[in-house]
Amino acid sequence: MPNLAGIEHNPPLYNGGIGLYLHVPFCETKCPYCDFNTYSGIEDQIPGYVGAVENELRSWGNLLSHPPVRTIFLGGGTPSYLPVDDIESILDTIRQSYVVADLAEITMECNPGDVTPERATSWLGSGVNRISMGAQSFDDGLLKLLGRRHTATEARVAFKTLREAGFSNQSLDLMYGLPHQTLKQWADSLDTTLELKPEHISLYGLQIENGTPLQVDVAKGRYPVPDDDLAADMYEEAQRRLNAYGFAQYEISNWSKAGMESQHNLIYWRNEPYLGVGPGAHSWLAGSRFANLKSPRRYASILSEGAKFGGEGGPGDDNPVTAMRLPLGPVEMVDTTTPDVDVAETMMMGMRLSEGVSMSRFAGRFGAQLGDVFTDEISRLLDIGLIEITGESIRLSKRGFLLGNEVFAEFIGDA
Repeated sequence: MPNLAGIEHNPPLYNGGIGLYLHVPFCETKCPYCDFNTYSGIEDQIPGYVGAVENELRSWGNLLSHPPVRTIFLGGGTPSYLPVDDIESILDTIRQSYVVADLAEITMECNPGDVTPERATSWLGSGVNRISMGAQSFDDGLLKLLGRRHTATEARVAFKTLREAGFSNQSLDLMYGLPHQTLKQWADSLDTTLELKPEHISLYGLQIENGTPLQVDVAKGRYPVPDDDLAADMYEEAQRRLNAYGFAQYEISNWSKAGMESQHNLIYWRNEPYLGVGPGAHSWLAGSRFANLKSPRRYASILSEGAKFGGEGGPGDDNPVTAMRLPLGPVEMVDTTTPDVDVAETMMMGMRLSEGVSMSRFAGRFGAQLGDVFTDEISRLLDIGLIEITGESIRLSKRGFLLGNEVFAEFIGDA
């Protein structure tokens, strides 16, 4: 058990800068493996959503006294499915309500089928400077299995179109461990990805999530249960190939060229403050983790005229999170953190990074030495070769990258 005696609880302050996440819940089609808060066939709700999300952005900006924003991430769902004018309007609202850093990373997730030269130029002109494109595979058969609405050729063309429009920071997502996927198919997708020369690559092992159509198909025997050993072979093959092409693995699932790491995701992994807006969006701010209600229609209804402030706190409540709670704002769930939870989450997320958890940063935040808090846990993990200690940090070993969940479990404990 960790020794939490004397731990100081110092949640990061939002006035030092935050990451801003905007959730777009719309998709043209929903993939059978996806369990995110996304919907297809509700395009009629887009205008109401855009107005509502802009009202939420203004409300938070006022409540937080227009804090500095270090990064912006438009995720989903499929942000590239929104009309380009809406993307521009949302980003303009952010600039009016927050102090956006001059060199802020502004990422938009993108489906290959949405890319045209005209759209790409408009996105860049609106201020988007980083694209994260969900290619998932460069094998048409596997793309069909995944329910994707693009082909391998369309993904290649989309990437090149974005490059020609002026995007110099592009990330590609690939998935491995898919039903019927062979090691050769995986290697071919990696090779195609490397030929395109992106600045960043994210690789995700398929997770069979409860309640998804894919989970039903696997349960009924239509698709085989994922082969964990084969997935591990695919992961190690990716490590070899990407390293050979000059990509550095800076997180369990992410590789980049030098200096091109996802600055927004680093905020998550370093357990720094971020604000999520939109239906179902999550936040870590002012010592609380909180989440908005999921229904796009209800969200738009509540925010049709802007949040009225007050929530459950009542008149005069100066807690910005409480002020945005239902029924007057969109926040549905609030979990005020405790020292043990904050320490555990800092370790769980930080250990995902190749840099590991900085001992000096840990001491500065919690007022205790990392080695004194987790003496037994660190000793056990060192003995079985899953972590290593450098002069500045505790981090996963090469073997630990394959068995990360075992490491995280040690640090989470009862928290």
